[in-house]
Formats: sequence, structure tokens, C-alpha cells
Amino acid sequence: MREALGSKPGSQSEECTTIKKWEKVQADGTDGNCVTFVLHDEDHTLGNSLRYMVMKNPDVEFCGYCITHPSESKINFRIQTRGALPAIEPFRKGLNDLMGVCQHVLNTFERSMKEYRAQREEEMQ
Repeated sequence: MREALGSKPGSQSEECTTIKKWEKVQADGTDGNCVTFVLHDEDHTLGNSLRYMVMKNPDVEFCGYCITHPSESKINFRIQTRGALPAIEPFRKGLNDLMGVCQHVLNTFERSMKEYRAQREEEMQ
């Protein structure tokens, strides 16, 4: 079963122009605790950091990714969870946690740059 996520519903012409960012691939007859997510237009930068964030969840039994081919910018990202927890939950939590870390790094960087510029202006006067 393939489920496209990130696309906008609407007319057929709208669907043709919408770019799918990721999709969920699940074997028929399996429950939702073992799923492969295909991430389009991504590489090791997201794959490795997202894998790290997802593996911090104790309910995740396996998490790994692979780049399908060097000429394609596509990742197969697989998550298998323990029990009845759907794989989409740690996937979403990992993405949200990663966004939080990135936002913290950005805020720290901007604050440091502001302090540095203020210090330089004081030295110039």
C-alpha cells in the first residue's frame, strides 16, 4: 500500500503539479508498526539526524535509512516499533524534536552574532 502524504487534495491538475515530500509504504496485511517512509529531495543530512532522534524513543525497536541511489535524492526511512505503537508516531515526534533542536541552534547562533556585533561596535567607538 502506498499513501502519498504532503500533497494537496483538489482537482487532477492541482495534484499533478503538487510535489510529494514523502510517502508511506507498508506491505499489505501488516499492521502500522513496521513502515518505510520515502523522503523525496533529501539526503544523509536529514536521514542521519532523524534516525538519531527517532532511536532515542524507547518504543522503537529498529530505525534505519538508506539512499536508494547516488543519482536520486530519495531516502527510504524504515521504522519498526514495539507493541501496538504505530510507526508514524515516532516518525512525527522525531521530526518535531529535530525541528526543536534546529530552532535552538538557530536562536543560539543569532544571539551570539548579535552580541558579537554589539561588542565590535563598542570597540570601534
